[in-house]
Amino acid sequence: REHFRPFAPVVCADDALKYFDCDKPLPEITDFMLMVYPIKKEWHKKIPSVTHVDGSGRLQTISRKQNHLYYEVIKAFGKLSKIPILINTSFNIRGEPIVCTPADAYTCMMGTGIDCLVMGNFLIKRSDNEQDQWNSEHDAKD
Repeated sequence: REHFRPFAPVVCADDALKYFDCDKPLPEITDFMLMVYPIKKEWHKKIPSVTHVDGSGRLQTISRKQNHLYYEVIKAFGKLSKIPILINTSFNIRGEPIVCTPADAYTCMMGTGIDCLVMGNFLIKRSDNEQDQWNSEHDAKD
């Protein structure tokens, strides 16, 4: 991915003001990744994958009410990493259409460096990539 096209950050709405100089209250359109806000200076080097060259980020927020599971995943990631921000991007290979079916998702996964694919209650791991193998029997929770 080009340096001028960073990924978009997705953060729980109740954490957004810690990382971004954004409107208060947050406008509803932040739910849809339609706003760009300055990332607070102290976070630029800690979240470089979502920081544009001008120090901004195309913010998406999520609330518990919108999607309880996704909200909890972000919170759990924050407990592990100390930064409750995930990367959001379109699910496709550059120049290809967006993934629409499980078969599309699998094909995209195998054509990229994606290690694991979660679809609903299913986890697919690449066996040809030993890096960062996740033990789903041990790590996954219902």
